[in-house]
Amino acid sequence: MGAFTYQNENASSVARSRLFKAFVLDLNNLLPKVMEGVKIEILEGNGGAGTVKKTTYPEGGETKYVVERVEAVDEANYVYNYSVVEGSALPEGVEKITFETKVEEAANGGSLGKASFTYFTKTDAPPSDEVIAGAKAQGNGLFKAVEAYLLAHPEY
Repeated sequence: MGAFTYQNENASSVARSRLFKAFVLDLNNLLPKVMEGVKIEILEGNGGAGTVKKTTYPEGGETKYVVERVEAVDEANYVYNYSVVEGSALPEGVEKITFETKVEEAANGGSLGKASFTYFTKTDAPPSDEVIAGAKAQGNGLFKAVEAYLLAHPEY
């Protein structure tokens, strides 16, 4: 079994506390507003560590899903860690993907979202460059969609 870690960052003009609230504390309510057809179901837990949730979403005319397990929520340090343990987001040969995310304060009053994601593969072969590029593109797209919603709704 292999473990391969990658990094991604996104800068935003949205304040760290608002971005963390949107992405972590209220994503279950916000995501369906930001992405049409998305449904989130809590399978187990209350949102904190140990929570298991299923997100169903349309993609390319198909309904896909992902099951995530929350590993840690640290509101004081703006950290959220979770693992994708089942579903369409797991490429062939990947057992799970863990995400360690942190929202940092930026000098301009905005924020910097940092993500470290590790693919745990069933063999020693890393995921393809195409898989990693696709994962980063999806993450960047979600980040920009949530950011756009927050900018359009300053009361949120």
